[in-house]
Order: sequence, then C-alpha cells, then structure tokens
Amino acid sequence: MVRLLSVLLVIPLVASCTSIVEGTAKPGVSLEKAGPAGTVPAGLEKYYGQQLGWQDCAPFATTGSSRSAFGNKRDVECTRLQVPLDYAKPDGDTITVGVLRYKATGEKIGSLLINPGGPGASGMAAAAGMVSDYRKTDLAKRFDLVGFDPRGVGASEPAVKCLTGPERDAERLDLDIDTSPAGIAQTEQENKAYAEKCAAGTKFGASMLANLGTRDVVKDMDVLRSALGDAKLSYVGYSYGTRIGTEYAETFPQNVRALILDGAVDPTQDQLASLVAQAAGFQKAFNEFVKWCKEKGDCPLGDDANTSFRQLTTPLIQKPVTVGDRKLSYNDAITAAIQALYSEQLWPLLLDGLKELKNGRGRVLISLADAYLDRDDQGNYSTITDSFNAVHCVDDQRLTDKNALLDTAKKYKEAAPFLDDGNPPGAALDSCAFWPAPVSARTGPPKADGIPPLLVISTTGDPATPYEAGVNLAKALNSRLLTYEGVQHTVFLQGVGCVDNAGVKYLIDQTLPADGTRCA
Repeated sequence: MVRLLSVLLVIPLVASCTSIVEGTAKPGVSLEKAGPAGTVPAGLEKYYGQQLGWQDCAPFATTGSSRSAFGNKRDVECTRLQVPLDYAKPDGDTITVGVLRYKATGEKIGSLLINPGGPGASGMAAAAGMVSDYRKTDLAKRFDLVGFDPRGVGASEPAVKCLTGPERDAERLDLDIDTSPAGIAQTEQENKAYAEKCAAGTKFGASMLANLGTRDVVKDMDVLRSALGDAKLSYVGYSYGTRIGTEYAETFPQNVRALILDGAVDPTQDQLASLVAQAAGFQKAFNEFVKWCKEKGDCPLGDDANTSFRQLTTPLIQKPVTVGDRKLSYNDAITAAIQALYSEQLWPLLLDGLKELKNGRGRVLISLADAYLDRDDQGNYSTITDSFNAVHCVDDQRLTDKNALLDTAKKYKEAAPFLDDGNPPGAALDSCAFWPAPVSARTGPPKADGIPPLLVISTTGDPATPYEAGVNLAKALNSRLLTYEGVQHTVFLQGVGCVDNAGVKYLIDQTLPADGTRCA
C-alpha cells in the first residue's frame, strides 16, 4: 500500500528548454534533454527527465520491412527511451523503447505520438511510412511526428521472442482444425509449448511477459511525453492503439491534451462477443468485395460466393499449393483474404490471388499472408505475432470455459460463413490459458473523469473493429464521434479530405467537428 501511494503522488514541474549537450555524444549522435515536463510520478524522475540520444534510424531496423520503412530515410531520427521493466520496482531492471521522430518544420506545438495497433505493430515503421502524406498537412508544421515501438516490439529491447522463422513457417502449415478430442488435445499441447517457448526465448522471461500489457505501455508513453518536453499528450491511436489511448486517459487524465482514437476496440464487449462481432465485420467486408468482384466481369466466385470461396480454399487443407520452395496452406489463404479485406485498395490483389488459386497457383496469396504476418523475403519475421499474443495474454481475461468457447465457435461460423472450414466447431484452450504471467489489465468500462473531449473516428464498413465499437467508445468517454462511410479499417491521414481536415483542426486548435458529422 505504501509503495502504491508513492507511485501515485505527482510533482508538478515546469517544462524545461531543449538543450543539446555537445562534445559528449558518440559520432552521429545528438544528445537532447527536453524534460522533465508536466507532472512526474514520485520515484520516476530519472526516467521522466532523461537525456535522449538521436541518431540515424538504420541501426534500429530489425527486419526487411522495417529496413524498407525507415532504414534509408534522411529526414527521420531515432533513439531509445529507458524505462523500468517493472514500474513497481523503478530501481530494478530496465528495458528500452525504440522511438522515431520527424521534426516539425514550423512553430511547434509539441509532439504527436502515434500507434498503429496490433497489438504488436511497429509505431516506428508506421510513423516513417506516414511522413510523405504527413508533410502535406498543417500538422507537419506544428508537431513532431513520433512513432514508438511498444515494449517488447520491433526495435524495443528486449523483444518478445517465441518462435524462430523456420518454426513460424512450419506453424503456418500446421492447421489445428481437427476438432476431435484427440485434435483438441494436440492443439492445447502445442499452445502450452508455445507459451513455454515465449518465456524461454524472451530476456527476463516471465517477468518480461508479466509487464508487457497496455497498463505498462501507457506508462512508457507518459515517460516519453515528458522526455520529449511535452507537458501534455497529443496522440493518434489506430485499432488497438485506441485501447492504449483509452487506458492513457484513465491513468493520466491530467496529462491529456488531444487524442484521436480511430477504429475503436469496443469497451463494452467481452472477448468472445468481440470475436463474433469481428467475424460479422469481415463477412460484411467480404460481401462488399464480392459485389466489386462480380462487377469486374472475371470474378472466380459464383452466385453463392461463400460456397465458391470455400470450394477454392478448403482443398488446401489436404493439399497445399507449391510456391517455389514453400507451400501455400489453408491458413495462409484465409490470412491473405483477411489481410485484403482490411482495405479496398487490396481487393485487386485478392481477386488476382483467387484467380491464381483456381489455376493451382498461390504466389499472390502467400505474399498477402506474408505481409500480414510481416515475413520478409529472407524468411525473417518481425515480433508482431508473438507480441500480439503476449499482450493479449496479460490484457484479457483467461478463456477457460469450454462451453462458452464452443458456443462462440458456433456463432463465429454462423457470422462468417465464408470462413467455415467444414469441420465441426471446437473448443481448444489457447496459449493464454497456459501463460506464465498473470492478467494485469483493468476491468470494467473505461472511466476517465476530467479529460478534455476526445475525437473518436469510426468507419461504417470497418471489418476489424465494427462501427458500433466506435459509437460505444465515444459514449463511454463522453467524446465526439466522427463517422466515415466506407469499407476499410481506420481512415485518418489516409487521404479522405473530410476526415483529415476535421482531425487536423482538432489536433491543432482542439476544436471538435460538429456533433453528428459524417464523411464519405
């Protein structure tokens, strides 16, 4: 109790001026001390006021995709933020968070932090990828664009490591769709072994896994806010990034300036209800894809598109398609379809992939699956899948009621018939049931009293985070909802002028769009 109170006490500090310490840095590294700024929890002063060493981003690239994203960019710089492994033990082991920055070109308001979701996606790569479009907005003049890899992800150290590249390739061929008692037992044994590999392969083991959740990510984000010299936080969170933003508003309401939450995780649904809602969302997106596909005139899907899709993909269960020295599995084909349904821009690739599959080829589909799983052409995977599982296992309650799991499996097949593999529903325990670390997230609906109004953006045809999730999050946070009429997952700063203009104005002026605003 005494330790908890000491962490909750805050000391108000005035933001200090940025200073570059010359003559002590390594060649190519600029030292900068911009914090501490704003409120600082007692006992964490050394972290909140730490000096950052900015340098070229190439050494921070860990896979082919991250090298492509920022390895050769000259207009961004990178650093590592030091944070406690366990915030209850600030004098114990430390870890680092990778940070990338594109500096403002005009009169700066502060930093704009972003998170692209996942959990497990690289904020550094996302920020680097946004720079060219970001420059076209007034945000580029007023905010440093800052992307960070949450703890355990990408360039942050240590990274979560569960499977090697070859092991991940093999797992993609291991379907785990046998729902007989023997098949369920085998799947559970594999999930248990996976959890054990995560603890064995990740530095600090179970201690690291216990401190990977959103609870700890938002504390890192507050340290970063201060170290960057910002008294209050401006932030854009996409998809799971909305959960980070919501948790931050609950934990640090006094430090909130402006938050955009786009593609919301529904705060009113439990995991099982969310799974079924997501299945329905992808079915809705698939139906829209089918309409587009048939308008093209060369669509390989027949009058009953759900059946046609299954007839194309389920033969892969018995006979994967050879693609060079690899094989396209049924799991890969489904992953490819899911990847393409995130955005209409990927529909032509899905069409090409299905036409290829009809002719016994799988190059396009395996490439889409590789993109979703972040596998480069050398067979290296990013941390996204292992991080996704690790965060999920400490953020969400354990699912051990097999009757509830079986009921959800039935509802999932009913909600998304195009994804039905033809096997009876099953109820295998996932890796979280065997996770060597406790659940640490908050429970119940969000409560963030005293925060300024936030902007929640929700898309009517979002397959991954259905529209109603944004409606519910806006209500829960007493914030403004902006509706986008489209079929894609998230939309802000993606070229839709109505949405972008509203979001930019809010971030700069803190002026919200009119209640009920809809963009198309």
